[in-house]
Amino acid sequence: MRQNEQNETELIDRVIQINRTSKVVKGGRRFSFSALVVVGDGKGRVGFGKGKAKEVPEAIRKGVDKAKKRMIEIPLSDTTIPFDSLGRYGAGSVLLKSASKGTGIIAGGPVRAVLESAGVGDILSKCLGSNNPHNVVRATMNALEQLKSREEIMERRGLKA
Repeated sequence: MRQNEQNETELIDRVIQINRTSKVVKGGRRFSFSALVVVGDGKGRVGFGKGKAKEVPEAIRKGVDKAKKRMIEIPLSDTTIPFDSLGRYGAGSVLLKSASKGTGIIAGGPVRAVLESAGVGDILSKCLGSNNPHNVVRATMNALEQLKSREEIMERRGLKA
């Protein structure tokens, strides 16, 4: 139980987008909020979630809870990714390219938030097609899910490292 509490405190969450919607009722407008959130430990684990509620803090909390449940492990090669990857979701595509040490994170808003949360330090990226934050985050996650470590690839090919 104690170790689980320590893992909870190490997670970094970032709010990518907050959206306000309204419903017109007899007494006026009723507002509702949705929050797109990314959670990561900075050591190769990252997840995203969307929370909806009548108030912003509650929407963020729900998004963080969903993100924690959906976390994935990504292989890191030092401070970058092992190879280039193209992730797609809907009309959005995200190209991730490994970069040499010292390059930093060359990425736009939603992609940068996902990569920083995951603990990637050096990477190049380009959003192609849609720039809708929801699609961009899902495309980035798709690109990260495609990554395999060098050892996994060698094992699949039946080679010894």
